[in-house]
Formats: sequence, C-alpha cells, structure tokens
Amino acid sequence: MWPQAKLGIYCEFFYQPAGADVGFDPEFPSSNSEDACRLRLKNANYQLHFPIAQAGLSPTHWQQSGFPSPFRDRIEVVHDGIDTALACPRPEVSLQLQTNSGMRQLTRADELITFVNRNLEPYRGYHIFMRALPAILKARPNARVLIVGGDGVSYGAPPAAPAHGSGTAPKGWKHIFLNEVKDRIDLERVHFLGNIPYPQFVSLLQISTVHTYLTYPFVLSWSLLEAMSAGCAIVASDTAPVREAIADNETGLLADFLDASALAERVVALCQDPQRRQALGQAARRFAIENYDLRTQCLPRQMQWVSSLRER
Repeated sequence: MWPQAKLGIYCEFFYQPAGADVGFDPEFPSSNSEDACRLRLKNANYQLHFPIAQAGLSPTHWQQSGFPSPFRDRIEVVHDGIDTALACPRPEVSLQLQTNSGMRQLTRADELITFVNRNLEPYRGYHIFMRALPAILKARPNARVLIVGGDGVSYGAPPAAPAHGSGTAPKGWKHIFLNEVKDRIDLERVHFLGNIPYPQFVSLLQISTVHTYLTYPFVLSWSLLEAMSAGCAIVASDTAPVREAIADNETGLLADFLDASALAERVVALCQDPQRRQALGQAARRFAIENYDLRTQCLPRQMQWVSSLRER
C-alpha cells in the first residue's frame, strides 16, 4: 500500500528458551518438549519484520538486550510513559473496603500492604507473596493486606487440571496458593479486591503503607512505575528489568524473588520504619518523574524517534 513508508516496530519482548522467564522458577520447570519450538513461533512476527524495519522501540534496556543482533543495535530504549500527575501522593485520600463486619474507610493512618497483578499467577510472584503473608501478619498484627487481580492467566500456563475422574473442579492459581497458607493467616485481614477501576487502583497506591511487586525476568509492569510515581515505599523482586527502576535502598528495597522469608523480612522492616518509608517513597517518585513521565520525558522522546525514523 505504501512502498516508501518507513517501518518502526515496538520491541516488547523476544522470547528465549533459557536465561529469562523460561526456567527461572524451579517450582514450575518446563515439561513440554515442544516449548522451544513454541517460543520460536512467538518470535516469528519480529523475525518477519527485522529485514524490512528501519528501527525499533523498547521500554527497558533489559528488554532491548534480549533481541538478536544486528537488529538490536537499531532499537532505542524509551518507556511507554505514565501519568505522574495522576499517580501522585495524596495524603487525604481514602478508600472504601467491604469487610465481613461491614464497610470500612481506609486511610493512610491504616497499615496497608498492597499487591497488584492483572491476574494472580506465578509469573508475577503471587505464590511467593502468599507464602510471605504468615510471617508478615504475625509480625504486624494491625496490618491489612489488599490484593488486586483476577483469577485468570495473563502469562505462563494455567494450573494443571485435576486427574480425570477425580470429581474435583479445576482451581485457579489464586485459590491454590490461598489454600496453601489459609490455616496460617488471619483471613479477616486479607482482602481480595479482584479487578478494580483505575481511579480506585490509584487510590489504593496512595494509601499503601508498603507496596510489593514481584516478577519473573519478563516485561516490566506499568503498575510498578505508577506505584513509584504515587510515592509508595516498595519491596520488589531482585530481577530484571525491575533493577532498572528500583535501586536497593535508594528507590525501594529488593528481595530475592524465590525467598518468601526475605520478602517478609523486608516488608516488616519497612512497616516498622516510617522515616525510611518516606525517604524511599520520595526518591521513587523523583525517579519516576525524571525517567518515566509521559508528557515531559517519554512522549517527547517517542516523537523524536518517529522524526528520526522518517529521516532515515
């Protein structure tokens, strides 16, 4: 249709048979001999476009690094950008929460540990977070845990179906890992909010005492950057590309993804230290504004990329 047009492609993630998300979590090893072929097929769209594309755009340096040479050298790193004016600290914010004892209004005066996934699944560390909860709730008897996310699958595979004829209905990851710890946690203080509207999500971040973000080495979630922009004190997994946004003891705290005990220790330590939470939250917001703000950082660089593409 437009033979003289220049082609720039969005380079979000180039799948690897090893060294990234696949094989990262030993609890869920690959058991399908066709996985390597399946991953190559996921990359087919990129492979078809590399020969005719002039340039690429990737949101993080780590995501860029996974693409094959020589096209990797034509990929510029510019994040999609977030609205830091909308996801901002708001001390007066409150959130209505339905509990078994009735409606409760939550504010920043409450001790609230927040966790957000699109869907609650291992790729985003839901199983590790749930295993950390017994220690967290024991150490912080007044804390409440607010968990956002659906019961489907966004990444990875769904749980294996029960054996044929067992008469057991299939369960999602949410229920599997909740059942694993439910006898060791106070369920009255753990609240599953499901998928919530965006304004409510922003309010959730604004009242958070400690926000937790975990991920395999995979695509970086916007929610982490929005939590930083909202001034959250964050405990995140020490994985790529999280380390591009969270520098340990500077813009948040990092913990080994696979170590639920270490995660619990860092969350509890932040809950106990309001001055440290404030310092980390302020540094996180500054970093988000300086590197990920849509209007002042990302959009101008995106438009510059488009202009350079036109001039090639």
